This record gives sequence, C-alpha cells and structure tokens, in this order.
Amino acid sequence: MPELPDDLRNRPPRPAGQAPSATLTLDAYERLKAELHELTTTGREYITEKIKVAREHGDLRENAEYHAAKDEQGMMESRIRKIKEMLRDPEIVEAPVHADAVAPGMLVTVRPLDEDDPEDETYLLAEHAEEKAKGVRTVTTTSPFGMVLNGAKEGQEVEHQAPGGTFRYVVVGFAPAG
Repeated sequence: MPELPDDLRNRPPRPAGQAPSATLTLDAYERLKAELHELTTTGREYITEKIKVAREHGDLRENAEYHAAKDEQGMMESRIRKIKEMLRDPEIVEAPVHADAVAPGMLVTVRPLDEDDPEDETYLLAEHAEEKAKGVRTVTTTSPFGMVLNGAKEGQEVEHQAPGGTFRYVVVGFAPAG
C-alpha cells in the first residue's frame, strides 16, 4: 500500500459497522482533494464575480445572465458537497496487481460481437465513478455493463441490457490500471 497522506493516516478509526464514505484509490483521493481546493477557492471567486457583473445589468427578474450564474453556483456548491462527503472517511484501495478475472481497478478491453467491423474498446472498471484512467471511460461495478464485466475472464462473452437494446462483447484482455 502506498504511503497515505497525513490527513488519512491521522484520522480516528472508523466506528464498527460504519461504512466508508467512498472507496477510492489514492490517486482518485488526491485528485478529488485538488478539485475541492480549486472549487472552494478560485471557483467560488469566479462565480461570485460572474454574479456581481450580472447584477449590474439591472432587473434580476429578467436577467438571464444572472440566473445562469446562480444556476452554475448551485451546481458548483452541489459538487463541493459531494466531494466533501466522499473525502470525509474514504476507504483507500489499491488497484489489483494480477488477477484471473476482471476486478475493480482494472482496464478491461472488450470487442463488440454484433458489429460488422468491431473495434476493441477499453474501460476502467471502478467502484466509484470518480476513478479515472487516461484515455478511457470509467464503468462502475454497479452499472449494468460493469456488473457483467466484474468477474469475467479473458475470452468470456458478456451481454448487458441498455436502453438501446442488448449489447454483447467478448473480453479480449484486462490488466491493472496505472
């Protein structure tokens, strides 16, 4: 396990029976901390300035710029609350080093079976949507696609239902992310 930052190492133990606020890799934890810092400093300053400028345009009832800035402020504050909750008491996990089946923290390459000229697609299978890997989309273990990928073996065919129909793939390979 990599060295934990002081704020994680020095936190009080989690009470028995209490679930962690999120399951994150150390990389995701650090990225979320940086995003939270950015949003609570520069982000808030930027939104405050946008609202101030929009207010100067006169009547607030018909001021679209003001209402757009207030909506943006609301979405940003919602994101701040979400990140704070995730960072409150997360469980820090490592991506698997080697496995016989697909597991969270792995890059999974699949090939669509129902296309005439299929191209391989690679996804990060993660416990949480905040996990990221460069150049690939994240699929969570709770999504329909993630549920069929989790535990799959190389060469195995998987299928999942989506609003667009049933999608079938073969698992071409998988490896730890990072």
